[in-house]
Amino acid sequence: MLDFLHHALDQTVAYGILLFEFSGLAIILFSCLKGICSYVRRMPGTRLQLGRGLELGLEFKLGSEILRTVAVREWMEIWTVGSIILLRALLTFLIRWEINEEND
Repeated sequence: MLDFLHHALDQTVAYGILLFEFSGLAIILFSCLKGICSYVRRMPGTRLQLGRGLELGLEFKLGSEILRTVAVREWMEIWTVGSIILLRALLTFLIRWEINEEND
């Protein structure tokens, strides 16, 4: 019974990671394409719109990394996932700071 629950947890986490990764990727790609179109048309607020899209996409990718911490088994994996979480959080913070600077 315990093995079944462990396997079910692993499968749920794996599918959740895929869902968050693909969602983040789709949001980032859509935002970049929309940003390119806005740039070509010389629309105002293109940087702000692109920054918000990138921030949202990175939030989904960060969610997948947090889910990934459930499945780690070794200390090296914990360090790797922790480093990725730190880098993505830093990127999100920098993008949010840039958006706030753009709004002012």
